[in-house]
Amino acid sequence: MGDKDKQIQRDSSQSEVDRFLRKVASTPPSINRGVRGRLIFALDATASREPTWDQATHIQSEMFEETRSLGGLEIQLVYYRGFREFEASPWCSQPKALLPRMTRVSCVAGQTQIGRVLQHTLDETRKKKVNALVFVGDCMEEDPDLLARLAGELGLLAVPAFLFHEGMDAVAEKNFRHLARLSGGAYCRFDSRSAKQLRDLLNAVAVYAAGGRKALESHSQRKGGIALQLTHQLGKKN
Repeated sequence: MGDKDKQIQRDSSQSEVDRFLRKVASTPPSINRGVRGRLIFALDATASREPTWDQATHIQSEMFEETRSLGGLEIQLVYYRGFREFEASPWCSQPKALLPRMTRVSCVAGQTQIGRVLQHTLDETRKKKVNALVFVGDCMEEDPDLLARLAGELGLLAVPAFLFHEGMDAVAEKNFRHLARLSGGAYCRFDSRSAKQLRDLLNAVAVYAAGGRKALESHSQRKGGIALQLTHQLGKKN
């Protein structure tokens, strides 16, 4: 790949990041003051994700750290792998309670179960409000119409889904973008070399879920980098 092609690819990636950040900034917060934000963090743990699994553990820890000063964030870890294996942790507000669960997980070959992730999120928010769903995956092997219906239901319940797409699978990209739009969330693509961007954007989503728009603006000012772009989108909004 020539230098010109590489620059075009970088510009395209940055444009996607910009659009993602604008979407996060403009998503109406759905939290109550004094109540912990609740975020479901769902991971594809099939064999193709194995090279990035350890990275996800570090990202999860940083999400907790970013929201600690806001009164914390309740996170539920969800993952699928193997033959119909689907696990959801208890809701946790302390890293020491959740991180050991992640470190014990290993990736196993199997098909995607994104539909179960979406249905689980619907079930959880009907019990007690969930503020956002974050999903990290690299492929999609399910009925797109079924997934679209579930994503639309999330949108009706004001639970945005933020889909982080690793790799270049065209089928996954098309469907992830559609699911994000239907839920009122956002899509962004990353590869294994984009760990810092993925971490920064996950942190931004976590801060948003825990503290709303004002917390996200404060976070952007403190952290700079990609997060600082949020300041220009938020302006003087409360």
